[in-house]
Amino acid sequence: MSEPVRRGYSYIVTREQIRKYASLTPKQKLDWLQEANDFVNKFISAKSRSIQKKFRRGDI
Repeated sequence: MSEPVRRGYSYIVTREQIRKYASLTPKQKLDWLQEANDFVNKFISAKSRSIQKKFRRGDI
């Protein structure tokens, strides 16, 4: 029997990264998220955005 195909993505977060994130205020967390979103949206192509959405859904 073959193994199922792995889809989507995963990553590892260290305890130190979790502690650092937990120490941020809600506003700092939202500001960081907005800055990251603005950066990605500024440079990503429509084709890349479409592929990214499929990848996140696990379609590819």
